[in-house]
Amino acid sequence: MTHVRVLIESERLDPEELRKMLTADGCGSVVSFVGLTRGEDHGVAVERLEFDAWEKRLPEVLNELAEQALGQFGVSSVVLAHRTGSVGPGEPIVCIHVGSPHRAEGFEACSWLIDELKRQAPLWKKEIRADGEIWKAGLG
Repeated sequence: MTHVRVLIESERLDPEELRKMLTADGCGSVVSFVGLTRGEDHGVAVERLEFDAWEKRLPEVLNELAEQALGQFGVSSVVLAHRTGSVGPGEPIVCIHVGSPHRAEGFEACSWLIDELKRQAPLWKKEIRADGEIWKAGLG
């Protein structure tokens, strides 16, 4: 059985609660990635990140990526969630859980998903720092 769950959250992400949404029937492995806001970048304090998104398209892109991972890597299920709005230091920005029969394809799918999310997701990130504001290059 395959399963995909995609969430866009404006307030907070709870990786443990998201993990409970993963369909793990028949899985021998759950591989997870949680991306956090760093408290500093190149020695400068980061107060928060602000994420803008193409709200209509973002869930579609993330769902397409999750579905592609199922077919490409033979994993059983994917839960993928991303924050929008303001995300403070230490807070989760993105969470990916992959259930798979074996660990190798789980790790491969999880790594591919975060790379493709950063490449394809219609998200833009502004870093609010002690020395001003910086729009980070590229998507994701």
